[in-house]
Amino acid sequence: MEFKDYYKILGVPRDADEKTIKAAYRRLARKYHPDVNKGDPKAEEKFKEINEAYEVLKDPEKRAKYDRFGADWERYQQAAGARAETTDFFEWLFGSRPGAETRQERRERAGQGFSDFFDLLFGEFGETLGRAGTRERRRVHQRPQRGQDYEHPIEVSLREAYHGATRRLDVKIDERCPTCGGSGLNGRGICLTCQGTGFVSRTKTLEVKIPPGVRDGSRIRIAGQGGPGVDGGPPGDLYLKVVLLPDPRFEVDGDNLRTEVEVPLYTALLGGEVVVPTLDRPVVLRIPPETQNGQVFRLRGKGMPSLKGDQRGDLLVRVKVVLPTKLTPEERQLFERLRELRESRVRA
Repeated sequence: MEFKDYYKILGVPRDADEKTIKAAYRRLARKYHPDVNKGDPKAEEKFKEINEAYEVLKDPEKRAKYDRFGADWERYQQAAGARAETTDFFEWLFGSRPGAETRQERRERAGQGFSDFFDLLFGEFGETLGRAGTRERRRVHQRPQRGQDYEHPIEVSLREAYHGATRRLDVKIDERCPTCGGSGLNGRGICLTCQGTGFVSRTKTLEVKIPPGVRDGSRIRIAGQGGPGVDGGPPGDLYLKVVLLPDPRFEVDGDNLRTEVEVPLYTALLGGEVVVPTLDRPVVLRIPPETQNGQVFRLRGKGMPSLKGDQRGDLLVRVKVVLPTKLTPEERQLFERLRELRESRVRA
């Protein structure tokens, strides 16, 4: 019996994620499928190896066990055999107790055709420590597993983030294969509908609510809209990751918003009022006399809402003094007179 490098068989690194492993499997399964290579025993054997490798690496528990014991399988086998009871020794060595169905017969009946190496680590019988310190063989039952969580980006305008919104969104999800019911197998072997993965992808339209106060990078949880559960487990969740679009008038600064308002020169000098836009409705800002260019005023409670409560940030308004252009002769004379008065005060 030889060690099988499942990562090498699929052509993926040992730290490959689930998506990479699935993509490699689908590519190789299409290439070596028996229907494509009829009468080619090498392709058929390769196809079996590919399915065996994917069967292990797609399952987190099997993958962890393979990573731990795979390369050291001989010592693992010896330790198990030395501690097994006599009846279990026959099961380990010959694949069954005397007179019982052989391990190969079980595999052929199940349509798996996996190798002895696979059966050693992931066979019908697993190991467990007995209370007396001996190991006994028992049938392993799959535990219900929660489905995978999905993440999907969603672009949100600043106005939507401020007020909240409802959006119809098309997302791509995996669901249990209708042909094989999620097993990846049919009566003749690998299920062609899902290429043996047990899942098929489809596009689903969801109506989602964007709560007021979301920020760039916020995650909106949509319960139960992730991947399907395994063996009766609950489905995973869908997380929408907010990408906040830039706004031409406002800039987000934590809970605060920043904007700029143009103020005529005479209003900055003498005082007055200017209209400031907000994400609700415009408000009037009183400009005190002799306001300087770049001065910042704070409008409390006009910033971003908080996801944690009813509090809001502030709107920070920066003054941009606008100088007059296209002066009339009379206006020019007045400004020259003003300059003379200012210069005389300086000389005095």
